[in-house]
Order: sequence, then C-alpha cells, then structure tokens
Amino acid sequence: MKIYTKTGDEGETGLFGGARVSKASLRVEAYGEVDELNSAVGWARVSVSDAELDAVLNRIQNDLFEVGAELASTAERKKKGSLPRIEEPQVQALERAIDKYEEGPPPLTSFVLPGGSEGAARFHLARCVCRRAERSLVELSGQETIRGELFRYLNRLSDLMFVLARHANYESSVEDIPWVGQGG
Repeated sequence: MKIYTKTGDEGETGLFGGARVSKASLRVEAYGEVDELNSAVGWARVSVSDAELDAVLNRIQNDLFEVGAELASTAERKKKGSLPRIEEPQVQALERAIDKYEEGPPPLTSFVLPGGSEGAARFHLARCVCRRAERSLVELSGQETIRGELFRYLNRLSDLMFVLARHANYESSVEDIPWVGQGG
C-alpha cells in the first residue's frame, strides 16, 4: 500500500464511511488535535521508565486512536458500530490512574508553572494539547452531536497529564515550580 494517495491534493480528506470534507472543517480540526495529543503523550511516554506507567500510557494512546477514529467517521459508519468506542470504563481507568499517581507528590499549595524535570515538561505540554483538543471537541459539538464519554475522557486525561507532570518531578526529586505573581 502506498502512503500517498493524491486524493487530498485539493484540500479535502476522506472520512471513514467515504464522505469527503474540507481539511479546514471543525471535524478534521478536532481529530487532528486528538492526533497531536496522541503524539504529545507518546513524547512524554518515552521519558517514563516505570513499566506500569508505560502500560497506562500505551492504553491511553490506543484510546486516543479510538477517539480520533470516532471523530473521523460518518454518522452512517458510527451506526454500524464496527469501530471501538470510548465508554465509561476508560474514563474510570483515567480516574484510577489520577488517584494512584497523585499519592506521591506533596499537596498543592499554589499554582505551578510547567517545567521542573524534562518528563514533567513533556507531560505539561501533553496537558495543554489535551485542553486544546477538548476545546475543539466543544466547538465541533455546536455543529453535531458528540457523545459525552468523549468530553469526559479528554477532561480526565488533561487532569491525569497534570498529575503525571507532578509525579515526574517527584520521582526525579525535582520540586514543582510555584507560580509567584507580581506581588510575591
């Protein structure tokens, strides 16, 4: 199979189900943001040496592929039910991971700046990309129905990326960088 098809040369792309849409559509923007998020999670993942956390991130990357596939599918394709979908158990898995990785670092006493260790900086970047993907999903929901599980999944995932940034600093014996306003 060739990687190039030349079918997108005029600014359109194909959805799962055959329909063609502009590459500038909100739908393409939304699943593009999810794809970028998946890459950001992958970039953060390479900084992880813990096998259990690596497995959590592997599952997240697979889940994000499913989110993107759902967003890239026509309504008719979704009705056929042939693609896996994010459901509440995946949201709950993120909540369990948040609870687990929130245990080590000290409680927050201020806002923190992105950074500290390299791993933390990568997770902070993934958090920001996740928030952007979530905003794109909200914008798309103004045009079409989006399942609530997708919103909940991305919302919890951004929380987890924040927790993992703090966890990365904690595991590296690097303190979170507190925000100090102009009065501080």
